[in-house]
Amino acid sequence: MRLQPLIVPGWNNSGPAHWQSRWEACLPRAVRVQQKDWASPDLHAWTATLAAAIEAAQRPPLLIAHSLGCITICHLPLRVREKVAGALLVAPADVERANAPVRLRSFCPVPMQTLPFQSVVVASTNDPYCSLDRAREFAEAWGSRFEQLDDAGHINAESGYGEWPQGLKLLAALRRRSHWRIPVAPCRTPPLPPSQAPGHHRPSP
Repeated sequence: MRLQPLIVPGWNNSGPAHWQSRWEACLPRAVRVQQKDWASPDLHAWTATLAAAIEAAQRPPLLIAHSLGCITICHLPLRVREKVAGALLVAPADVERANAPVRLRSFCPVPMQTLPFQSVVVASTNDPYCSLDRAREFAEAWGSRFEQLDDAGHINAESGYGEWPQGLKLLAALRRRSHWRIPVAPCRTPPLPPSQAPGHHRPSP
């Protein structure tokens, strides 16, 4: 199945040396989600822009997110999330940490519900914007696989992650596990009347 790679950068976008920019140039059909204001992120504006990109995708979208982009994905409405094939969530930013910038407050609290698609959280042991334990909490809550990188900082160009071939391998594995699902309304079985419920005994005449 062919998927539509959507690059979802974090705060201040990703520069030309960042692995997201390198991947955008080499992945077929890759499209970057362009926020109107990268410097002053607003939750409602960012989720609306991302939702529009997902809706416009010609194929099931495979989201490739970094930092605040990961948190934006988790804030999407359920009807939009159900259209996503999978997501690679790299270095999710802990916007609830004590020293988080004030301008990120609109992204609080971080949603901690299971994501309805295949996902992988990639975290570093020394990310200044999210502790390893917190990243594990995110992965567990979101139902994501967890991949740990040692001493990788914020997993960006500044910490030496430009081409990042290991990340492309993680993406390829995620692509294989991702699949296009048509949401099906839950079928609820009506409760049995008391006379037919297990363990119920009719009184003797």
